[in-house]
Amino acid sequence: MVEIRLTNTRTRRKEVFTPIDPANVRMYVCGPTVYDRAHIGNARPVVVFDTLFRLLRHVYGADHVTYVRNFTDVDDKINAEAQRRRAAGRPGTLEELIRERTEETIAWYHADMDALGALRPTMEPRATEYIGAMIAMISDLIGKGHAYAADGHVLFRVRSYRDYGALSGRSVDDMIAGARVEVAPFKEDPMDFVLWKPSDADLPGWDSPWGRGRPGWHIECSAMSHELLGATFDIHGGGIDLQFPHHENEIAQSCCAHPEAGFARVWMHNEMLQVEGKKMSKSLGNFFTVRDLLDQGYPGEVIRMVYLGTHYSKPMDWTAEKAAQAEATLRKWRGLVADAKAAPEPSPSVIEALSDDLNTAGAIAALHALAGAGDAAGLKASAALLGLLEDGMGDWVRELEILEWLVEGEDARPVIEMTIEKIAKARSEKDYSTADSLKSALAEAGVTLSFDRDGGVTYKRAKKLDLSKLEGLQ
Repeated sequence: MVEIRLTNTRTRRKEVFTPIDPANVRMYVCGPTVYDRAHIGNARPVVVFDTLFRLLRHVYGADHVTYVRNFTDVDDKINAEAQRRRAAGRPGTLEELIRERTEETIAWYHADMDALGALRPTMEPRATEYIGAMIAMISDLIGKGHAYAADGHVLFRVRSYRDYGALSGRSVDDMIAGARVEVAPFKEDPMDFVLWKPSDADLPGWDSPWGRGRPGWHIECSAMSHELLGATFDIHGGGIDLQFPHHENEIAQSCCAHPEAGFARVWMHNEMLQVEGKKMSKSLGNFFTVRDLLDQGYPGEVIRMVYLGTHYSKPMDWTAEKAAQAEATLRKWRGLVADAKAAPEPSPSVIEALSDDLNTAGAIAALHALAGAGDAAGLKASAALLGLLEDGMGDWVRELEILEWLVEGEDARPVIEMTIEKIAKARSEKDYSTADSLKSALAEAGVTLSFDRDGGVTYKRAKKLDLSKLEGLQ
């Protein structure tokens, strides 16, 4: 059995991964709040934990890994968008408009993540499907003295959980001093957080022992993970921005509700993403959704390759240069494996790199070595473990080749290749004047020629061709 080592955020150590049950390895990853398209930072944990999912499936068997990633479809931003649509005259109840928005956004999310080659998780629960489980967990926390009802709200008593702050490595008092906490007169302590909040007639709500209302964000993942994976499971993942307060609060709720269990054994967090060395923000004009990049012509496989080039625990910088390098590499590799049948197993060097705390950069270096050795079968099988060079992901190469040769809607290749034939014929007849004239015309159009000793001709084209320079050459 392959030994996998993962860095556990909670212990701050790289540990040998030993699943609770090798026949059912369980992983939960916090998914999107579905009010708008996913930006390229949102996509990083998708690619990171998709790669881990692939590795776990390879080691333990595809039928022995359960991957849960949720959709948060109860949120104030979703409510605000539904209210905006209703105010603009869109027909339907508020609940119908909310459902319309979330269905639309989930479809976008699936399309965009599919384009990045991400496998669908085993289960994708929606928060609205587990309201009953959330209410039951909140009631249990109240009964055990870890939560209290006040003014239609229910809040978690943070100081009732002795180990609060262990994940992020800060004390409660330090968190109060350094964090923005919501001050409310019904709170016993500034750090107490909302498990349930009231809903008025203009907001979605569900009946509960504390009145009509809706759940707080943190309780959603605790309830869904418990229902689908149990009180203790193997891996919990997400972006580093979720470490506090979301994941810290999840641990507190879940461990107080199920003190006999340990909740998640291994915590993994990916670092943040930058664009061209700067924090991504709309004010800087460097804010991109995944769909923006796809629409700009970046193939999903290329985007994935850029993500994989940086270790998940390090900040990642999206740059046009990295994308160009990834595209060139993938073109070369796809040419090598075009007619190859994948080897029965990935290369041990690639498995070894991924098993060492998901070292995707090391795995890509191993792929380069396979390509350099001309091992097309090994390259194809090994790249698939990273979600690359798969058969359904390669259409972009042919599409880009076609687009590159289209100038003003016309395919420039026939006239270029016909002109090269004329040059070869003129040279064979020692009509060098005509040959040089045609060669100069091609150069002005953006095509340069080189001749080998045997009289063969190769050519390179500029990124932008000027088709008008080729007029009269046909």
